[in-house]
Amino acid sequence: MKVLKFPLIKITFCFILGILFAQMSKPTFLLTLILLLICSSITLIINLLSNKKTVYKSLFGIFCLITSFFIGSFTLVLNNDKLNSSHYLKDLKSVENEYSAEIIIKEKLKNTINNDRYVAKIIELNSHKSYGKIILNIRKDSLMPTLEMGSHLKVAGSFYKNRKPNNPDQFDYGKYLENQQIYAQVYADASKIKIGSQVDRTISYYASKLRNRIIYNLEKNNFNKSELNVVVALILGQQQDISQEIIKDYQYAGAIHVLSVSGLHVGCILLFITFLLKPIPNNKKGSIIKLIIVIASLWMFGILTGLAPSVVRSVTMFSFVAIGMFLRRSVNIYHTLVVSALLILLFQPSFLFDIGFQLSYIALFFIVWLQPLLASIWTPKYKVVNYFWEIITVSFAAQIGTLPLSIYYFHQFPGLFFVTNIVILPMLSLILGIGVVVMILASVNVVWYPMMKLLEYSIWFLNKIIAWVASFEDFIFKDIPLNSYMLWSSYLLIFGLVIYSKKPTFNKLTLSLSALILVQIISIQAKYSSQNKEEFIVFNKKKSTIITERKGDKVTLYSNDSILKTTDDNLVLKSYLVANYCKIEKKKSLSNLYYFKDKKILLMDSSAVYLANEKPDVLVITNSPKVNLERIFKQWKPKQVVVDAANFKSYIKVWKATCSKEKIPFHDTTEKGFYKL
Repeated sequence: MKVLKFPLIKITFCFILGILFAQMSKPTFLLTLILLLICSSITLIINLLSNKKTVYKSLFGIFCLITSFFIGSFTLVLNNDKLNSSHYLKDLKSVENEYSAEIIIKEKLKNTINNDRYVAKIIELNSHKSYGKIILNIRKDSLMPTLEMGSHLKVAGSFYKNRKPNNPDQFDYGKYLENQQIYAQVYADASKIKIGSQVDRTISYYASKLRNRIIYNLEKNNFNKSELNVVVALILGQQQDISQEIIKDYQYAGAIHVLSVSGLHVGCILLFITFLLKPIPNNKKGSIIKLIIVIASLWMFGILTGLAPSVVRSVTMFSFVAIGMFLRRSVNIYHTLVVSALLILLFQPSFLFDIGFQLSYIALFFIVWLQPLLASIWTPKYKVVNYFWEIITVSFAAQIGTLPLSIYYFHQFPGLFFVTNIVILPMLSLILGIGVVVMILASVNVVWYPMMKLLEYSIWFLNKIIAWVASFEDFIFKDIPLNSYMLWSSYLLIFGLVIYSKKPTFNKLTLSLSALILVQIISIQAKYSSQNKEEFIVFNKKKSTIITERKGDKVTLYSNDSILKTTDDNLVLKSYLVANYCKIEKKKSLSNLYYFKDKKILLMDSSAVYLANEKPDVLVITNSPKVNLERIFKQWKPKQVVVDAANFKSYIKVWKATCSKEKIPFHDTTEKGFYKL
């Protein structure tokens, strides 16, 4: 590809590799700084020498790439909030104790059943200056108002550091939060929160106030709540209030990207603003005026939506597109993508690990790279047919590009995505155009009722179409296993097939066939590994006991009746089964005695009945039996005691102390996660 000869692409690639290296190896600040200074110095010396001897020019290029690599590593390390000497993690000695803190509200998150949730910044912890982002969970209270952005609060509550997943192959929420520089959560009752009079009036504060005014004015004029929540997500980038049912429909229909403000939305906004600016002449002065208005409008839109990673990426990229458009310079879209990515990652390197950021860039790259090839398959005679053909090819290009990554993260694939896109993409342009006008008017307390109703009915119709497509569940391919090796080999296969299709050569055919063989080898190896594995697992599930015994790809599930009847909807089990290429073969009620390999496992439940003659290797305690472990240990001592999340915390505390006294290993699944033999 000729585009790879562009120096900035190579530099950006090495910069990204540097970020990945720092994420995996966790180097110290001092080490990365020293390596960066050494490489920068060598690069500078070679550059000075290259003016005299051409032999140094190739060396200069190599060291530029090496320096870019270490700049990437240093950028990630430098942006690590934990390096701050006042970071709150240094003061969190025990999560069991209650801490008092002064915090500032930064962002509203989607609420859970029991809690209202916010992202907050700590400025004081236990009367000491502190620093860092945290998630605030407030137990729901009808008297507790929705907190404004920038509000100062005094909170007394329990702090919990991020933990590893409690169950095997579960989504690592702690790691997800750490990529956003959030390392702990605080849980507090509304009665222990005092709202201060001070408010930080930042850009985010004014953007939030404007969003709230728009929503209030539309609600006041009887805009249907369900449709309004979708409009707010589409245009204002706020998804917190969308119902789970609507989100599920959009996922199954392959249209979940519509609910997240991204390149699709920003591109439509750019075209809409450009259309409005047509009366301004296209001379030098007029072009500069247009450019200033367009870029200012795009960034105002970005700020209004909360500057999510996908919005920042899209606004940055389309700002470069606008510069090329209005200054009448040809813009290479690959260069635009690379420059926008490099600028974003320079300031926020952790965005690289954001799922939305990854999917957005891959989708855009494949649309630019693959869509022309797909479009060349057929050339329709009529403009209307050609319009829909372009939509289909764009949809397929984006879906092919994001397919491996989507399956890797979500383990499902919507088979009717192209039907959804044919219908919704033309509608989306209309909805965004009308929606922007309605929002602008509502922001100045003006609501034009006919246009508002047109927007409401358009969203209602859109939701109906999405629900109809999502109802064909046979076309939704679920529970597809894909590990990281399969992910990379799949992209190698796609890359090989595309470059071979563009210009067939023997070498490209060899690459494609080699990639295909690699995919097959990795798939066979994963299945073979699964079939030769045996394990006994006690899961961590609140108020439930879940035990599995696995032999190869067959699993026997032991649990209570409610779990046995709902295994298909149990996310804890589903994650484990999909990741390990296995399925539940048998479902059985819990028993008191298990044998696994050479181990004897005794399960003691609320009945507190056990066989005195049995001397187990592992004692599993569940459902809070009223037993005295000291008395039991006089009869026999197990090699391990395991307690799950179905026990009372007060009981667990006593049992832990007893095991410590008797020097018997103690495994609490609520603290250490699942137990595996």
